Amino acid sequence: MKQFYKSKSLLKLSFLFAVLFSVISVLNSCKEDDDEEFTDHIIKFEAKIIVNGPSTPPTSPPAANFKTVVTQIGTSPSTTFNPTGITWTSGDQFVSSSQSQLNLAANAVLPYADSELIVNIYVDGELAKTKKAVGSGEKNASTYYSFLEL
Repeated sequence: MKQFYKSKSLLKLSFLFAVLFSVISVLNSCKEDDDEEFTDHIIKFEAKIIVNGPSTPPTSPPAANFKTVVTQIGTSPSTTFNPTGITWTSGDQFVSSSQSQLNLAANAVLPYADSELIVNIYVDGELAKTKKAVGSGEKNASTYYSFLEL
């Protein structure tokens, strides 16, 4: 009877260790799955004005110019007032995907009805998002890119 009692206790103890080992294994494997790895990306913002005027241009064509360009990476905005030229770029920047969202907005004065204000966001050298405003006068264009989109 004593031998039977010891083997029954040994069986229960073995079963308890097997269950405990299984639970620990499952918890460790789930812990590894929950770790999100963020990756670095090279991003570039670009805003440009394309002047599409009449077929016979006036002797002194009106100027096209930027008023403001606003960029935002994560929660850090940056504003550039009155940039010169008809193309503005931020240059390449390294950004972690943990920043989640990129925003770009531009405001410009366009001279003709067919003129365009285009804003682009490039991620890893490829055009990720673009937006265009067409017309004359003061125009706004803005776009965003999210690293969280599937």
